[in-house]
Amino acid sequence: MNRRHCATAAITLVCALALLTATGQAMAAPVPDPSPSPSSSSPAGPTPRYSTAELEKVREQIETLYRKAGAATDAYNLAEEQTKKQSGEIVKLAKAIVDGQARIAALKDRAGAQAREQYRNGGLPPGAQLALSNDPKLFLDGINKVRQSQQASKSLLSDLNQTQQDLETYTQDASANWEKLETNRVKQAKAKKKINAQIKAAEKLESQLEKKERDRLLQLERDAADKAQTAWLSSGAVKDVSGEASEAGAAAVAFATAQIGKPYVWGAEGPGSYDCSGLTSQAWLAAKRPIPRTSQEQWRLLPRIDIQDMRPGDLIIYHADASHVGMYVGDGAIVHAPRPGRNVTLAGAGSMKILGVVRPDK
Repeated sequence: MNRRHCATAAITLVCALALLTATGQAMAAPVPDPSPSPSSSSPAGPTPRYSTAELEKVREQIETLYRKAGAATDAYNLAEEQTKKQSGEIVKLAKAIVDGQARIAALKDRAGAQAREQYRNGGLPPGAQLALSNDPKLFLDGINKVRQSQQASKSLLSDLNQTQQDLETYTQDASANWEKLETNRVKQAKAKKKINAQIKAAEKLESQLEKKERDRLLQLERDAADKAQTAWLSSGAVKDVSGEASEAGAAAVAFATAQIGKPYVWGAEGPGSYDCSGLTSQAWLAAKRPIPRTSQEQWRLLPRIDIQDMRPGDLIIYHADASHVGMYVGDGAIVHAPRPGRNVTLAGAGSMKILGVVRPDK
């Protein structure tokens, strides 16, 4: 931490996040409020336990822990989504197996009926009975019956064989899906354990701070975000961004911004709390455009666009591992669920390292 930053650590920075729906201007850089000069008669406060540089290191540690928790949350959410899918497949296969078993029983009953009919006719097949007939008319009339009987027998055997094959396939698929289900459950358990460990470690670090230090930590967090946002805006990244939201995009933005103030809870999809991708996936679901549940799957599967082409409703994916996502709302800002201990809020779109932008309704 350089001397200039240390000298200005107590300055409160206010970031004005006004959404300009008509102009699409980039969000203004944060402007510091002037600090009142300390009175010469004021008694000196207690010496902080942590210097600004030390507190900044604590902030970075906490941020790293929460980022790791975010990545583990994505793994948990993906495993949960896959578990639901596998459970649904198993239910379908179980029904198919029951139906297949019932069909086989019915086909076997038909085969038994044919055998009993043959027994009643003296054990002779229809062809032999026809050949022994002395009645020419009966012989001619019976030809079609023989053919029909042969076709029925052939069809019966074919149906029986096909149904048995299908039943074997269903059984194998069900077994494979059970294995996948168990694998995903193990993944969920590991991810949950990792999430809890990372969050507890971060909370422990923060709990060791006094209230004034926690306030300073929050200010350092805001300062870091403001610095990154200012640099991003200064780079001209959003200079020509002026796209207007689609109808679905506007609906998604309306839903997401209506959740501002609700707490972050990992794995949550509302309505009372959200994690980052829970917020974005539910917002687009409200706009009648279902998208993948996790930020990593959103990055992998949704169409990607250039930053210069983005419009409100698009999703900005953050960090190299795609472990965080926010929804662009225009004016250089996003709405997102930051991390445990924070609420859904507006923030600068450039306040974190951007991986790329995706468009759910492209």
